[in-house]
Amino acid sequence: MLVAAAVCPCPPLLVPEVAAGAAPELDPVRTACSDALAVLAAARADRLVVVGPAGQSGRGPHPEGARGSFRGFGVDLAVRLGRGGADTPAGRELPPSLAVAAWLLERAGWSGAPVEGLGVGESLAAERCFEAGRQIGGAAGRVALLVMGDGSACRTLKAPGYLDERAAPFDGAVARALGTADVEALEALDAELAYELKAAGRAPWQVLAGAAEGAEPAGALLYDDAPYGVGYFVATWS
Repeated sequence: MLVAAAVCPCPPLLVPEVAAGAAPELDPVRTACSDALAVLAAARADRLVVVGPAGQSGRGPHPEGARGSFRGFGVDLAVRLGRGGADTPAGRELPPSLAVAAWLLERAGWSGAPVEGLGVGESLAAERCFEAGRQIGGAAGRVALLVMGDGSACRTLKAPGYLDERAAPFDGAVARALGTADVEALEALDAELAYELKAAGRAPWQVLAGAAEGAEPAGALLYDDAPYGVGYFVATWS
């Protein structure tokens, strides 16, 4: 049963060592993420599942103790998903979204439930996202979700995807859905439009929608802005 969820953005720039001189610009997002993780900790879940977008090599499950790094972003910084023992097989490396989640959890001193990861393809069909979420939400015990994903990357002329007039309305709908725990609104997100707007969070958000079906959580939006022209949201469901 899903007892709580936190939604956070997943740019590697959240990690100060990666952001370097621009790090202070994202301090409000980091603070909101810390507040969201505190809600997860208070839920006293038996299991925490971290869901984030992933390329081909990072899709599928990642066990507790799986390792990732930010070397691909020019920083020699390694992270581990959850506590994990020294004898936990490292397996394949975490995709960047789950590496950011691992960094957030380490930063928060996460010591609660065991942690596992799930990388989902950004183009994964909505129904498959819902089904993955239903399996998570339907598992035995108290389950919490940490859902990583960014909104559109087309909010300004200098955004990675350039300016697209559809981006602000799309992000506005996402913010309302996350802030009110509107499962139906998340399920209704247009996957093709999300792809065109480079919204990497669409699939993970729809996994959350599947996990929350029938749970009727209360939502709270902690952050909604578009630094660097990319929509970032932080929300909690409990």
